[in-house]
Amino acid sequence: MPSLERDSQRIVIAGASSLLGTELRSVLEDGRFAGADLRLLDEPSAAGTLTAAGGEPTVIQPVEEESFTKARFVFFTGSAEFTLQNVASALRAGAKVIDLSGGTASREETVPWFPKLDALRGREFPKDAPSFMIPSAAATAAAALTFALSKIGLRRVMAVCFHSASEAGRLGIEELESQTGQLLSFQGVGQPIFDTQVAFNMLDRFGPASSQKLSAIRERVRTETDACLKDKCIMPAIQLVHTPVFYGTAFSIYGELDTNADVDQILKACYESGFVIPQDGEAGPSNVGVAGEKEMQLAKPEADPSHPRVWWFWGAADNMRLPATNAVKLATMLS
Repeated sequence: MPSLERDSQRIVIAGASSLLGTELRSVLEDGRFAGADLRLLDEPSAAGTLTAAGGEPTVIQPVEEESFTKARFVFFTGSAEFTLQNVASALRAGAKVIDLSGGTASREETVPWFPKLDALRGREFPKDAPSFMIPSAAATAAAALTFALSKIGLRRVMAVCFHSASEAGRLGIEELESQTGQLLSFQGVGQPIFDTQVAFNMLDRFGPASSQKLSAIRERVRTETDACLKDKCIMPAIQLVHTPVFYGTAFSIYGELDTNADVDQILKACYESGFVIPQDGEAGPSNVGVAGEKEMQLAKPEADPSHPRVWWFWGAADNMRLPATNAVKLATMLS
């Protein structure tokens, strides 16, 4: 592997046309990387798109042989397949890889990371690792809460994650928007992305012709969560459901404890695992309320009155801002 010039200011976003790539670019430009030499790459279908970087017009480029040369960081924000096609080239160029696509989540050499994870796992920050994975908002929440409850004594945990249309990109948002308007005006709905009605509808799968597979997204969340926990805790059972909202990730988690913990003990463990918990009287977490927020929000847990030691947790996170912010925090620590 060629040695990288440590003062290189080049940063590559591979998958730059995606919603996550756009969000990451915004977070980078608002912080210490504002003056970086930012290069935007994507798949051939998105190459040639005119956008902006650092306040200047920029054209998204296709990946070529020299695309990753002298890059200090390469962020992958597109499809998992696109990441797997190009990650080896980025590593050979000597760049630090930070994957937000889930493509490298199952690779042994890839280090999962989100704030608090090093402390939760009891490890030193692995600064010398060449490749990192930033889990999705759903996986981050599932892993962080599992770690929190394990401190108290966890017997069983199950998470239901509520999937928004933005996970399918701009076309997914546009289809939900158009279907909503068509249904309100009593028209037939178009279904080119989801192959089914997603407006005013909850689903555990899309139509058979859809390129979006909830089963594949569910497996990504499971794989990312498992990579974070890595035999330190029991693995939660995970379900993923489409909800007819545009942005955000909400989640409902069931936790069965071995001990008679009280709410204050549980709140303390959740806070130490990275959750923000609204004060009494404040609005509870929602996918709308977390828009633009960089942390996970969690409502005060509630005991199940029918089952001793069973607690219910409700929370939400911005599905774009949370991973983008975590990726930039990681790059800052690696700098």
